[in-house]
Amino acid sequence: MIESKKKIYLDYAAATPVRPEVLAVMHPFFSQEYANPSSQHAAGINAQKSLQQAREKIKNALNAEYPEEIIFTSSGTESINLAIAGIARANKNKGKHIITTKIEHKAVLETCQYLSKNENFNITYLNVNKEGIISLEELQQAIRSDTILVSVMYVNNELGSIQPIEEIAQIAKKHHILFYADACQASYLNLNVHHLGIDALTLNSSKIFGPKGSAILYLKKGTLLHPIIHGGGQEFTFRSGTENLPAIIGFAKALELISQEKEQEILRQINLQNKLLQELKTKIPEIIINGPQYQKIPNIINISFPHLEGEQIMRYLNQHNIYISSGSACTSKEITTSHVLQAIGLPENIAKGTIRISFGKYTLEEEINKLIEILPNIIKTLTKISG
Repeated sequence: MIESKKKIYLDYAAATPVRPEVLAVMHPFFSQEYANPSSQHAAGINAQKSLQQAREKIKNALNAEYPEEIIFTSSGTESINLAIAGIARANKNKGKHIITTKIEHKAVLETCQYLSKNENFNITYLNVNKEGIISLEELQQAIRSDTILVSVMYVNNELGSIQPIEEIAQIAKKHHILFYADACQASYLNLNVHHLGIDALTLNSSKIFGPKGSAILYLKKGTLLHPIIHGGGQEFTFRSGTENLPAIIGFAKALELISQEKEQEILRQINLQNKLLQELKTKIPEIIINGPQYQKIPNIINISFPHLEGEQIMRYLNQHNIYISSGSACTSKEITTSHVLQAIGLPENIAKGTIRISFGKYTLEEEINKLIEILPNIIKTLTKISG
């Protein structure tokens, strides 16, 4: 059995550690190959070559057609803002209606709210069912003559639910509407942008065992986009600012590695998920499992305990050096019911007792066993306190 003092990290959906292989390729770009890729001397030209090699690797991993379809940004949030605000502003002469969902990441929702409040865009927020999946029929009905963009996340960061991306893309294409997907939690799924049929997609390095500070926006060639950051005209004028070359090099390596390991790792994660849920259902009969049973990624598990507080459960687990989340990392300081749980119709007395467990490449079965050992006792203790 694992020692209780050992750290058990089960919050991979918020951030992942940087892999040793990734650190190794990044290291020279901090102290040796440190030149600005925009400089015209030999050192700068070498840096530019390294930048383009990383761009080519990511292009190949996504099966994009052109290297210039890969735009480097500083974060998933920046990439999302660039995609939605940039596409909206560049296409507003065609219309000012955007369709998204009620369970998007706040970077999407707040960008849409800003465009609505300050730039007179109209936003339609699609409902989801109790599993967190949209209705394609409702999407069809929401489309108007002035709709210019559909923005639907590939995988929800709280539930792990997978949206029918290819079907959404077909509907958007039929109506000549651009389709964008936040794919930050979809690294183990199909990221072939040609097969998916999308026009734009966001990926974040820190979700795939790469460094923080690097993300990309895939933008299909010919898609109109206004920059949101102005300056030196880097990234094909779409995103000015000196590129974070060490982080970009690390991102490309991390994506290359995770693409090679997908099939094996998904099977391993399914086994961990099944073990955890089966054991917890036996030991804690009142447990409620949120989200879909099948149309989801296996490494995000969202569970509720009626009449308890998710924050309390998280704090008690923290005392055992077990680190989980009571919601998405971006909203964890707010003592409010998750907008995702509200959207799937979870009653407040259940939603407040919700935790998210997420694991990844370095999660061990013995760590899951430790959680199975500790969590039921915590729930029993908190139930007595609240009762």
